[in-house]
Amino acid sequence: MKVLVIRFSSIGDVVLTTPILRCLKEQKNCEVHYVVKKKYLQVLENNPHVDRFHTIERSVKKIITDLKKEQFDFVFDLQNNLNSFRIKRKINSVYFTVNKKNWQKFLLIYLRWNVLNDHVVDRYFECISKAGFHNDNKGLDHYLPSDLSVDYDISKSFAVWCLGASHHKKKLTKEQIVEVCNGMVTPVVLIGGPNEKAIAEEISKKTVHPFVTNLCGSISLNESAYLVKKSAFVLTNDTGIMHIAAAYQKKIVSFWGCTKPSIGFAPLVTPEKSKMLLSKKSNYPCSKHGKYCRYGCRGCIKDIHPQEISKVVAEMSQS
Repeated sequence: MKVLVIRFSSIGDVVLTTPILRCLKEQKNCEVHYVVKKKYLQVLENNPHVDRFHTIERSVKKIITDLKKEQFDFVFDLQNNLNSFRIKRKINSVYFTVNKKNWQKFLLIYLRWNVLNDHVVDRYFECISKAGFHNDNKGLDHYLPSDLSVDYDISKSFAVWCLGASHHKKKLTKEQIVEVCNGMVTPVVLIGGPNEKAIAEEISKKTVHPFVTNLCGSISLNESAYLVKKSAFVLTNDTGIMHIAAAYQKKIVSFWGCTKPSIGFAPLVTPEKSKMLLSKKSNYPCSKHGKYCRYGCRGCIKDIHPQEISKVVAEMSQS
């Protein structure tokens, strides 16, 4: 059986499709093809459950001819947008489309009526279940090159702190992070992209913690994931690294302001490994992706008190 999975972006969303890929391969030995934006290929390129990637740089038009030739038995659209619809319409295969539950998200965000009671991974499995697949409940996957290493001493216990997020309103401030670092004993590695490099430098200068290492903007996503895998625990905003940490079943302290776990993107680990700290402003999300905050321009994640974070970090360090 030859199948096509469509999920264009982004890091976390692509990681969340990995249980689907595993079950497609293990339950019916499918030949699995995957459509993804080229910039996110690195998230999956070492995954043994994908036989071929079809990458998009600018337009889906350039890959449709190749996709038509494959003659897929099934197409699983886990993106559900206009571009994925174009692919399904053009290649003429039997397809199933994920229910993104946007109407339920609208009710939750704007009317504060929560009728969502599932995880996004459950929604993906609802999609492929129509073709006879089922959830094996083995969680997320993430695979790294076997020869990968990072110039950091992983022989001693350390924590990873991911500073990045898709929107500024989803990020903690440097003041919050510095205060928490000041009370930590465990060495801390700061990771993130080039956008986080400046704030990480300020954190490194202002903290009294003697073992804070700034690697923001200087290592790749795979190298960041490697450090996550080797860490004792991970501190992170609601972002892709959080889901990579979940794939490695790490202990995770996650921070939530404008977005909330109730939308369906909580870390997919056991409750013992996940400590989710939510802004006290509201139990409800301000927006679907965290771009808008109903409580101010800075984002309500900034109201999470450093002492609250420090308490949870201390518990994680001892467990």
